[in-house]
Amino acid sequence: MHTLLILLLSAFSSLLVGFIWYNPKVFGNIWMRESGVTEEKIKGGNIALTMLMAFIYAFFISFVLQFLVIHQTGATSAAVNIKGIDPSILKNYMDAYGTTYRTFGHGAIHGFMTGLFFALPVIGVGALFERRSWKYTLIAGGYWVVTCLIMGGIICQWM
Repeated sequence: MHTLLILLLSAFSSLLVGFIWYNPKVFGNIWMRESGVTEEKIKGGNIALTMLMAFIYAFFISFVLQFLVIHQTGATSAAVNIKGIDPSILKNYMDAYGTTYRTFGHGAIHGFMTGLFFALPVIGVGALFERRSWKYTLIAGGYWVVTCLIMGGIICQWM
């Protein structure tokens, strides 16, 4: 599958996770209470613009995740950019490891770690200064942990 389509699919998956995660029967009501968002405020916004911007931001995240979940991307980049490196080193590497660790599960592990050790702390720091509750932090940060897990799996499996 073409790289751009996979990144778009990965970004779209964030919207699907969000529809489930922030559903009132899952975490939606708690999130609304903890964030101070009301149904009136949600209905008063431009939902199409909100979804478009959420998709664009998720695409940016997908773009970066590809470098974190696919080991060959980093090796290829390093080999190409190091002056004086013998090109056969890259060929040998790709011959030996070209599709190794290119599974949904492997990408999901790296996506999970990215969510847990990057996205959750980013949400957490903001939440601390905004004086938000630990419930808010766990819901908003947990969404990104799960979303990065799924996005990483999609990217690693099909790119």
